[in-house]
Amino acid sequence: MKIQELNPQGVWNNFYSLTQIPRPSGKKKEISDFLASYGRSLGLETVQDEIGNVIIRKPASKGYEGHAGVILQGHMDMVPQKNSDIEFDFSKDPIRAYVDGEWVTAEGTTLGADNGIGVATAMAILADNTIEHPQLEAFFTVDEETGMYGAFDLKGVVLQGKTLINLDSETEGELYVGCAGGVDSNIEFDFFSQPIPEGDKALRIILKGCKGGHSGCDINLQRANAIKLLFRFLKEAVSEYEARLAFVCGGSLRNSIPREAEAVITVPAEGAEDIKQLTEDFEDLFVREYDGVEDNLQLICEEYSKSDLQVMPEEIQDSLINAVIACPDGVARMIPEMPDVVETSNNLAIIQTILPENEKQPTIVKICCLTRSSVESRKEELQNQIESVFALAGAKIEFEGSYPGWKPNLNSRILDIMQETYKEEFNQEPRIITIHAGLECGIIGRNYPGMDMISFGPTIKHPHSPDEKVNIATVEKFWQFLLATLKKL
Repeated sequence: MKIQELNPQGVWNNFYSLTQIPRPSGKKKEISDFLASYGRSLGLETVQDEIGNVIIRKPASKGYEGHAGVILQGHMDMVPQKNSDIEFDFSKDPIRAYVDGEWVTAEGTTLGADNGIGVATAMAILADNTIEHPQLEAFFTVDEETGMYGAFDLKGVVLQGKTLINLDSETEGELYVGCAGGVDSNIEFDFFSQPIPEGDKALRIILKGCKGGHSGCDINLQRANAIKLLFRFLKEAVSEYEARLAFVCGGSLRNSIPREAEAVITVPAEGAEDIKQLTEDFEDLFVREYDGVEDNLQLICEEYSKSDLQVMPEEIQDSLINAVIACPDGVARMIPEMPDVVETSNNLAIIQTILPENEKQPTIVKICCLTRSSVESRKEELQNQIESVFALAGAKIEFEGSYPGWKPNLNSRILDIMQETYKEEFNQEPRIITIHAGLECGIIGRNYPGMDMISFGPTIKHPHSPDEKVNIATVEKFWQFLLATLKKL
């Protein structure tokens, strides 16, 4: 079955159109122009601000003219992640989405259901004049995944509605009334590299096959962080086998758990076979530790040759390795009143080595973490821990992109209406929860005090990883629930 044949067809046709437009975070012009053109083609008031945010206004249907307006909100960008054996360019290639039983997924890449399904749903409502609703504003933001920059930096977009329905949640049957805030840590070690020790042989160490996933929604699943595991191996290789570190990289996005990491090391030639055996031993160890969690984890050693290879000074190498191993990663604290919900976490997300263009420039190793918490003071506490670890190691550290959490309002009118509507439509109560991921509601609520907000969506599994998939049946329930809510509003 083709995606366009699924129900509701308006949603799936729009979603298919979105998969054909390259829209990784940062590449926003084409998708922004597409959405603005879509609004104008419907004859609706359309505003596109200078950074690419789009708002499309649709007048109330007959009989709803006197009711307060409603905002349907989602983000237009997607996380670009792919398996290493897939040839794919997110800047120009369409997503290869397909129906797989009860799910829609993609061939070896992220699908973009986060938040493409939400955007496609709002588009379908804008186009359907049989739906009963108050005045609507479909509000599509840019670059949510890399820092919520669209919500932060509204340029000429003024929201008129008093109720906001965010369409960016990922479990059907749940109504989200709060979310975590976050902050990025940007860390740098800089140094002048040294020649390879005489008689050393270069080896490339690759850790791959981890599941990764969303650093908010999946952080409690105890999945492997490829960077952390690689550095456990490096610690042993350096301390026991005289290895020297030349290059290291891993992870690609601040809000994705790292799936792959690699390093280039040198060792005395007579110790090369020992390192190969060490990789096998550590692979066996990691497979045992993550039994039932990681199915395809691999640690590989292969020979490496590059004529101009250099290594880090030993004191930098040791400080870097010790700091990465000591850096907090994963869940730091659960919410005491909601023990199944993460309160505070850190994702050691990216490490990269930037080689100099000439001998007068230093080599730089950059590290990025994303710290989340629904409690501002806890977020600051974990920031201080990270800062202390890397300051002791002699690194420079800066924090940026801090965004607020969204404090739950259990007396919310939209919450009452949607609870009642869900029970009427499906004869069961929805779950009311907060989410450990970041939603734009916190930022929008800060800019528009008093805005009544809620978030919900269909079931999306493994966002921010190539295993991302959206459940078909829940998209239909999501659509039915949203239309019933708009009618009741």
